[in-house]
Amino acid sequence: MAILWQKQLNGTSYEVRSAGATRRLYTDGVFHSQYNPNKPLSGGIWDLLMLPIFFNEPENIKRILVLGVGGGTVIQQVKRYAQSEQIVGVELNPVHLQVARRFFGIKKSMAELHLADAIEWLENYDGPPFDVIIEDLFGEQEGEPVRAVEPSAKWFGLLSRHLTRNGILVMNFIGGNELRRSAYFTQEKTRQRFKSAYQFTLPLYENVIGVFLKQAGDSKLLRQRLLATTGLNSRQSVKQLNYFLRKV
Repeated sequence: MAILWQKQLNGTSYEVRSAGATRRLYTDGVFHSQYNPNKPLSGGIWDLLMLPIFFNEPENIKRILVLGVGGGTVIQQVKRYAQSEQIVGVELNPVHLQVARRFFGIKKSMAELHLADAIEWLENYDGPPFDVIIEDLFGEQEGEPVRAVEPSAKWFGLLSRHLTRNGILVMNFIGGNELRRSAYFTQEKTRQRFKSAYQFTLPLYENVIGVFLKQAGDSKLLRQRLLATTGLNSRQSVKQLNYFLRKV
């Protein structure tokens, strides 16, 4: 891939690389985002962050919160496939927001973006709850991605309080061990906040996407809704969505 743009700021290296219409964001060598407007499904982890919205009827997903915008891949995807009225994004890194707007096509009409710490923003937020919260908060350490917020009982509680009665919480974990160390598995009180939980994985990725539902989930209905959604039901899309899903 060709280097389209690069920047050094406060000891951190940023690059946007391109291959045709595809854009990739790297921060200190860590791959944060990929998007191609002609092929909105990437075949990567970002697809799995978007898919859980179909545990509910798309027309019932009115408000979506994205914690950790990166280049904005997930915002592009939920804007395309969900019928949400409002998307709010919170991102700590100002360069990521700059890249999202300049290279990944995130416009003001698509999402309300906030430059803020996700914990502080949620603690101070007093607006209506969200139907979906997508938590993808990662930093970099020695060229490897690391979670920026411990998945503790306190963090789950704060996220849960800002979900609607039938809300969906989607969280990105480095792997299965990290998911199993989270408060959902270690704290009974945290488990009781949700009616059901699932995990999504991809064959070539270590990441595990945890999905925590305030209503009973139905994987069969999720797949039916995917097949009924324009853009997700083509042969190519089905091939790209080569995910594994299981209840946890």
